[in-house]
Amino acid sequence: MKTNPFGMDPGMMNANPMLAWWQQQLARGGNPVARMQLAWMESLADAMQFEAQFLKAIAESGEQIAKCFDGEQPKTPEEVQECYQKMVQQISDAQMKRVEHAAQLSHDFRKRIWEEI
Repeated sequence: MKTNPFGMDPGMMNANPMLAWWQQQLARGGNPVARMQLAWMESLADAMQFEAQFLKAIAESGEQIAKCFDGEQPKTPEEVQECYQKMVQQISDAQMKRVEHAAQLSHDFRKRIWEEI
């Protein structure tokens, strides 16, 4: 004998499997549109997190270039270039991570939506 969270007659559940299925879906929770919106918001939160990581990398690079000129100044153009190259490399690496995450977001979003369907 099947149990029913809504107190539906077991005979009725056996006679109308579509109604039983619908009640199971209802019991699973939430409106499908709300679940898809939640998936969209999770993807948006991920994107915001990736952007925050990128901004952090830019801030750290700016801090690093400031340290090059703080205290003992670089004496040769090569020292300035070396400091600048380190900063550019950090920003380039952060940008590549950002692009990789952006490419993955679309796939993750589609996966989340598909799971909700």
